[in-house]
Amino acid sequence: MTSMINANLRKGPIMASLLIAAFVALLSQTVLNVALPKMMIDLNVNESTIQWLSNGYMLMNGVLVPISAYLINRFTTRKLFLVASSLFALGTIICALSGDFSWLLGGRLVQAVGAGILMPLMSVVVLTIFPVAERGKAMGMMGIAMIFAPAIGPTMSGWIVEHYHWHVLFYIILPLALFAVIFGAFSMRDVIKTSNPNLDVLGVIFSTLGFGGILYGFSAAGSDGWGSVDVVACLVVGGISLLLFILRSIMGKTPLLEFRVFKYPMFSLTTLINAIITMAMFSGMILLPIFLQNIRGFTPLESGLLLLPGAILMGIMSPITGMIFDKIGARWLAVIGLIITTITTYEFSQLTAESTYNHLMLVYTLRMFGMSMLMMPIQTAGMNQLPRSLNAHGSAMSQTLRNVSGALGTALLVTFMTNKAASHAKELIISGRIDPSDKAKMAEVTQAATIYGINHSFVIATWLSVVALVLAFFIRKVQPHEESKDATTNAQVAALFEDE
Repeated sequence: MTSMINANLRKGPIMASLLIAAFVALLSQTVLNVALPKMMIDLNVNESTIQWLSNGYMLMNGVLVPISAYLINRFTTRKLFLVASSLFALGTIICALSGDFSWLLGGRLVQAVGAGILMPLMSVVVLTIFPVAERGKAMGMMGIAMIFAPAIGPTMSGWIVEHYHWHVLFYIILPLALFAVIFGAFSMRDVIKTSNPNLDVLGVIFSTLGFGGILYGFSAAGSDGWGSVDVVACLVVGGISLLLFILRSIMGKTPLLEFRVFKYPMFSLTTLINAIITMAMFSGMILLPIFLQNIRGFTPLESGLLLLPGAILMGIMSPITGMIFDKIGARWLAVIGLIITTITTYEFSQLTAESTYNHLMLVYTLRMFGMSMLMMPIQTAGMNQLPRSLNAHGSAMSQTLRNVSGALGTALLVTFMTNKAASHAKELIISGRIDPSDKAKMAEVTQAATIYGINHSFVIATWLSVVALVLAFFIRKVQPHEESKDATTNAQVAALFEDE
């Protein structure tokens, strides 16, 4: 039961602890985006492999977040926060000392274990300590810190990679991660009642095999092809395991992840929209740095500076959209934001070798402006409908689907990019009768094919944005479902929502 155990707790220090930890976790996630092309060269791996530093992070989040609902109900807030932030710090140490790709990936996965607990914990604590009328403003405060990390991450990464080795990135993050642990030890308090639920071990196994198998299958398809035995086997095993996990969660007495949250229609709609938006958003975060550095020849620092204005604008807009949400709800924020996102994503599907730096910066900044109206307001609109007893499961479900959709979207779009680029290169070689031993001509073919593949992936991301835009018109401002002590499960389900 996720209810506050002390209404007189000071909210400021608790929020500060959560925001510092979230800032460090998101900084670690976004700081690698600009550095990936350089790391590909240093570690001698291709695009499909290097993306595991991002996808593996998100996948581990996707595996851990379903368990977070159990952990939040089982362990005290303070204890859970300290364990999660300590694990993140440990993963940062492993990354800083890593000598090859395997150790680096291992450190990223340990970081992701901590982040996979921290992020849903933060959402549940905010929903618990703030009344419904103030949640938009609280989410806006959360957005400032959470978006500040992506704002400085790419620029800092670009400058460091240009002047130093990429290991320095983790040496900078490490003291921040340790500070988050120390500050939380003094400031975090227990705000959620605990119980003694049973852990569905078989559900954990099914969810891990399901999410892991599907993601690995999509990622491996980029290098091995869709007909590969390994790819097909992973997709089949992952699909069956995920189906078994869903069936077990619906039919079990103590499900790992409570699918009853989907009986609340606005939560279901907003979760679907956020999953689609995440797929579109992560495509730009991965593909754009590849285009900027490998095609246009910009330095990592220049790539980071190009992304900086958009991230800063997103941070400025976060509290503003939070206040607007408290007044008018999420529908028109989402519609306007998705119109902007759709147009700017389409612009990225028209990239050429002559695309200018200023044009790319303008389009990316406008795209982030549109995104600033989406994630937090839409998520809050769905969470507001849930009764308090389902807050942990709702937060875990929303975070799980968002993380996994981001990982799958990135893997799928990178796969489309590499496959389209390879097939287009063959067409150019055949039509131009180019000798594969002619290095100059082959360099031109590779560049043209890569641009073609990136544009194709952005076309797909554009259509994803269009789907989300259509769904956004169905968002309704709802009256939150408040449950009484004697409320039964049937009453919770029946009292869905009513328009304000």
